Amino acid sequence: MSEQNKSGRIPGAGNGRRRKERAKRSRRAAVLVSGALAVLVLGGTGLGYVYVKLDGNLETVDINAQLGTDRPDDVDNGSLDILVLGSDSRSGDNGAYGKDEGGARSDTAMVVHVYEGHKRASVVSVPRDTLVDRPKCTDAQGATVAGERRAMFNTAYEVGGPACAVKTVESMSGIRMDHYIEVDFTGFKKLIDKLGGVEITTTAPIRDGKSHLDLAPGTHTLDGEQSLGLVRTRKSVGDGSDLGRIQLQQAFMKAFMNQVKDVGVLSNPKKLLDLADAATKAITPDSELDSVQELMGFAKGLSGIGAQNVHMVTLPVEYDPRDPNRVVPLEAQSRQVWTALRKDLPIPASATKDAATGQADGIVK
Repeated sequence: MSEQNKSGRIPGAGNGRRRKERAKRSRRAAVLVSGALAVLVLGGTGLGYVYVKLDGNLETVDINAQLGTDRPDDVDNGSLDILVLGSDSRSGDNGAYGKDEGGARSDTAMVVHVYEGHKRASVVSVPRDTLVDRPKCTDAQGATVAGERRAMFNTAYEVGGPACAVKTVESMSGIRMDHYIEVDFTGFKKLIDKLGGVEITTTAPIRDGKSHLDLAPGTHTLDGEQSLGLVRTRKSVGDGSDLGRIQLQQAFMKAFMNQVKDVGVLSNPKKLLDLADAATKAITPDSELDSVQELMGFAKGLSGIGAQNVHMVTLPVEYDPRDPNRVVPLEAQSRQVWTALRKDLPIPASATKDAATGQADGIVK
């Protein structure tokens, strides 16, 4: 087994109990914010004095306390599983993107599986409109939230918050999530602006009134507002479904990762600190990632993963025969995906064959 086990701790360190590796970061992030904090790790010598400031940016949520012990087994095989959510809450600064109707939903959900050795990763996007059997869970106030059959996946977050979203993913996959990270609209936008934008190439025009995006075919450097527009775009690409939007998000995520690698922050300490400041304000991690030290340890463990080593898929689904505005998992293919990750194996190509796609692949590169 590698020197870092699934807890991310050096064997023998700590208080004797096996700990989980301390983790890191999309609708907008996953390995994204990971990249920004990896930058802090690489340039961190002499920057200890800023840790207190950055720690003050972090707000966390105690997932483990709400989930209790009724969870999948913790398989210590050197891999790591993280649920990354982008919330569509319209409260606070996010009110510019629509009316807050009283409950946030998980507008984007990605299960990030980091393989043993932490050199490769697979990302499974779960469409928000997927109909699932949502399990009973406990919300942040300790109240019990009843389960529901054929519930939209994104209602788990709406009715029970992060812990209910994690429990729903664990129920679907049979995989224990080691960490949870939530990314916010406004924080995402500011992070992109601090980065200096993200370069993408479009192969077809994208004009979307709802996301206020108007891009001609060609190469563009998107600022934060445009980047947010891209990952929110739905009706104007592919078949107009959430599946097409997921394909745009995955393409953008890879472009973001490449941009972080190329930003050259090691020669620019101010940019380094600006990125770290924006990154720690953009996310809400679980309580095991409640300090910059913890996040840095996680980021360092992922620093060897490049965009070319990340395999992205969408959970295999089909349009629901009873409601074409919803999708349902393809049972056999979905089982292939989750079994592969549970065994720390690559996702086979057969798992996504004949699944609905959204028809937006290749529009963004």
